[in-house]
Amino acid sequence: MSKRDYYEVLGLSKDAGERDIKKAYKRMAMKYHPDRTKGDKALEDKFKEVSEAYEVLNDSQKRAAYDQFGHDGVDPNRAGAGGFGGGADFGDIFGDVFGDIFGGGRRGGSRGPQRGADLRYNMELSLEEAVRGVSKEIQIPTLVHCEQCKGTGAKSGSKPKTCPTCHGHGQVQMRQGFFAVQQACPTCHGKGEIISDPCPKCHGEGRYERSKTLSVKIPAGVDTGDRIRLSGEGEAGEKGAPAGDLYVQVNVKEHPIFTRDENNLYCEVPISFTQAALGGEIEVPTIDGRVKLKVPAETQTGRMLRIRGKGVKSVRSSVVGDLICKVVIETPVSLNEEQRNLLRQLEESLGGQSSKSSKKHKPRSEGFLDGVKKFFDDLTK
Repeated sequence: MSKRDYYEVLGLSKDAGERDIKKAYKRMAMKYHPDRTKGDKALEDKFKEVSEAYEVLNDSQKRAAYDQFGHDGVDPNRAGAGGFGGGADFGDIFGDVFGDIFGGGRRGGSRGPQRGADLRYNMELSLEEAVRGVSKEIQIPTLVHCEQCKGTGAKSGSKPKTCPTCHGHGQVQMRQGFFAVQQACPTCHGKGEIISDPCPKCHGEGRYERSKTLSVKIPAGVDTGDRIRLSGEGEAGEKGAPAGDLYVQVNVKEHPIFTRDENNLYCEVPISFTQAALGGEIEVPTIDGRVKLKVPAETQTGRMLRIRGKGVKSVRSSVVGDLICKVVIETPVSLNEEQRNLLRQLEESLGGQSSKSSKKHKPRSEGFLDGVKKFFDDLTK
């Protein structure tokens, strides 16, 4: 029986890219894999066909030969006539594509000493520390190289031995029909070596746990969510392999006065209604101290007043944000009778509650009342 076109098998056009080929194979291999088809011979043959097509189209040389000569170009029996031969190891193909799911993939020899793990440290900062920058000492528990055995794990004067089960590869292969599964060697647990006489200090691990103190320089302008990377300050690697990195994760605590939005700072500034009406200068706080702020006459509550350059300097540029003050007009409390009378006199001088002249002095209130009246008039129509 003649073979189907490999592009047709995977449902691809002839100009498909590597990513498209891998995605198509992954989708179809999951559909026809023997673990899902439960012994159905026709579907098992379909899986073999899909895997064979992928084995050719995913290899640039084989694909070029197939595009030029068709199936003859990749026929193992015609290797001398331009074919590539060798056949397909479907277990390796499946592992190469699905290694991220099943932990498989192609492996050549021992995995070798592994780089140390990265560590994370959560650091809380006050807003002042984040804005100005600060140096802090931190203490972290981590794995360090054993000085006594120099990271080998073997007692001084002895050496690790090659694992007799995996012969130093760290992995063994189990076959189920044509499907191959690789797993860590049960004898050496993936290390490829056996230590018969372990180091007494690290108990054969080549590393041991110890707390170390580090000085961390926090640059000015950091904010919650920023990370600072300290290269090589993570866990020590296996058998002398490089150490991982330490990532310091920044979290800025809430401030009682200021809130931050990127490079700008915001705060609420209470003023009396006399100051709001007449205007004047008031003192407001900044991160660097107090400054004078000019309040325009007839200022309404909620108005935003900007002080340029009193925000936060960006950690990534020279841009400095602003301090934005929200005016909140404070109503006086605990008034005595004389003060109440003075306020009544002021109210009368402004035209009272319903006088037409009050529109001149209270445009927002009058505008609101006009809007309410129109709303109810529209309801009654």
